[in-house]
Amino acid sequence: MKNVTDRTSNPFGMRPPFERQDAGKQPAVFGYGDANADFQVIGGHPGVHGGETTGVPFTETDDGTAVQQLFRDAEFVTGPTNDPRLENLFADYIHMCSLPDGRAPTPEEYAELERYFDAELRAINAHILLPVGERATDHVLGEYTTQRGKLDLEMDALHASEIRGRGFLVVPIRNPTEWTDGDRDAILETIESILASDYRQTKGVATTVG
Repeated sequence: MKNVTDRTSNPFGMRPPFERQDAGKQPAVFGYGDANADFQVIGGHPGVHGGETTGVPFTETDDGTAVQQLFRDAEFVTGPTNDPRLENLFADYIHMCSLPDGRAPTPEEYAELERYFDAELRAINAHILLPVGERATDHVLGEYTTQRGKLDLEMDALHASEIRGRGFLVVPIRNPTEWTDGDRDAILETIESILASDYRQTKGVATTVG
């Protein structure tokens, strides 16, 4: 079933509790992109993956713009960096609200907003989940696969791997500022390999395996 919406930002009208004190910053960086996407890239929070000024995920910061460039190279993204067009890709954060001075959310603050992320993920119903960084990867593996207890949360080892989940294929991405030689090529090759496959069968296969 396709989502019927022409809204690129916050297509499902999420209204999380937030309060933004810093002048010129967005109170939240909502989910953004193609609401019918097969691929969903998931960051941790605006302070690390960007968008506090633009309101668009994966902009402004070094990690954010590097992730956006990765998906440009994979031909999911076109248009200006701060106002991109995403095709077959949806981008969002585990914790969408901005916090003063760009600080990281506490565990309690993550827990408060994860339900909004989870609701959005279920609405998008993508086939491929691409969590970026340790916090997003931990949540996605814990909530959408049975594999979290079997895996160490070592992003250098998990990076660009394919993990079958409960109805999803999960492909973790190490934060770009931590990439070493070969990391960028590895994740781009994995994405291109998935695109070249019959990846829309992922949901049926993942459900039986994961």
